[in-house]
Amino acid sequence: MPVSDQGVTRDRYLLIPRTLIFLTRGESVLLLKGAPEKRLWANQYNGVGGHVEQGEDVLSAARRELLEETGLAGDDLRLCGTVTVDTQQKIGIGIYVFTGKSSSGTPAPSQEGTLEWVPVDKLEAKPLVEDLPQLLPRVLSHQEGQPPFSAQYSYNQQGELQISFAEN
Repeated sequence: MPVSDQGVTRDRYLLIPRTLIFLTRGESVLLLKGAPEKRLWANQYNGVGGHVEQGEDVLSAARRELLEETGLAGDDLRLCGTVTVDTQQKIGIGIYVFTGKSSSGTPAPSQEGTLEWVPVDKLEAKPLVEDLPQLLPRVLSHQEGQPPFSAQYSYNQQGELQISFAEN
């Protein structure tokens, strides 16, 4: 199919692709505590990830972001979910959520913040970004061979995040 038949027009709903990665090591998950000076999520814990660059597939983008933000390789990364964020505009966000295991190596600090292996049973004591209490259980319970989960994020009239997961 030629590019002209792809249906890319400004009147269509568009998604900006991003990656979000959660590595596990034993009973811990690697989280990034946002640097105090960050505009978004300062001092809050999140997975690592970022934008998919033009010409990049989402798995390559996830591996690149993981290496840039942690210094760790992501050879066994697998897609475990997708999240569509309705920004109430003609452009939304499409998040490709990956998981993988890391058996060795020390995460290198980056400008994004500090990295910490957080025991799963201690997650509730950390200041997580607002979607992680609902997202992380899905990520951590996802088994290889299962289909990826699908989620929709939107905002109510008060600007509060609303999360819904599709049933497989």
